[in-house]
Amino acid sequence: MDFYFGMLQIVGLHTILGLSAYIILLTGQVSMAQAGFMSIGAYIAGMLTVLAEMHLIPAMLIGGVAAALVACIVGFPALRVKGLMLVVATIAFGEFIRIFWFNFDYQISRGGVKLGPEGGEGFKQIRFFPENGWSTLDVAIFIWVVAGAVIAAVWWMDRSRAGKVLRAVGEDDLAAQSAGINLTVVKVSAFTAGGFIAGLGGSVYAHYTTHIEHLNFDIVMATFAIIYPILGGLSNVFGTILAVIFVQVFLLEVLRPLGDLRNLLFGAMIIVVMNFMPHGLFSAQVASRIKGVFSGRKEGANA
Repeated sequence: MDFYFGMLQIVGLHTILGLSAYIILLTGQVSMAQAGFMSIGAYIAGMLTVLAEMHLIPAMLIGGVAAALVACIVGFPALRVKGLMLVVATIAFGEFIRIFWFNFDYQISRGGVKLGPEGGEGFKQIRFFPENGWSTLDVAIFIWVVAGAVIAAVWWMDRSRAGKVLRAVGEDDLAAQSAGINLTVVKVSAFTAGGFIAGLGGSVYAHYTTHIEHLNFDIVMATFAIIYPILGGLSNVFGTILAVIFVQVFLLEVLRPLGDLRNLLFGAMIIVVMNFMPHGLFSAQVASRIKGVFSGRKEGANA
């Protein structure tokens, strides 16, 4: 059963990661910096629970806020570039953060043992879950409580006026600006919110893995972050969840016996979806059809 609980943990963590990029993509921006924001939350929350002996919940929130502040700072210069240049700029930022952690060394001695990040060796002593007797199931439930809160918050935001503003900017920023929408506020807010969610996910990730290092937050992690909402579609948050399940469970786990062929299938699937389902696996049309099916069944039952 631990294997299935482990899969639940992975899907939950990647759902949080995907939704952090989902908000930014709604504004028409493509950020490859989500892994960097995630690493900020991971290291800060880890240091707070290990070095300051803080409880996990406040440490997670502080890690998320720290990532949000950095994302807010990054959001302003990001407004000056668009398209491919924005992708390159955010990749550069993500690599800067990764190299920063590679050179970051801050340890304290406690009981004859050195605790804290050790540069390229990483941060090894994150033991909140095992020290408090949490089982694999307990960790999986906790991850999904956090993921559920993020899903609910993003879903509510998406259906509110804020979501409509984000989509308006993403569809045509000039028209949105003509309608009186402040593009700077909207785009920086999207970056900040995406940074907070990524930092929150990184905080959980650090305690889930118990050992983090700069290589955990590379370009592959950043690519996964934007693939999920693009593959699932931007019509609603459930598309991102569906894409995470499809990639992590089907492509990477069910097809594990195929070895490296999975990578080819993964790339081919992205190409197929982008060509034949440009609005994603869970587009507005698909959601409407599903809603129609359930509405029809309900009407039939009432009859």
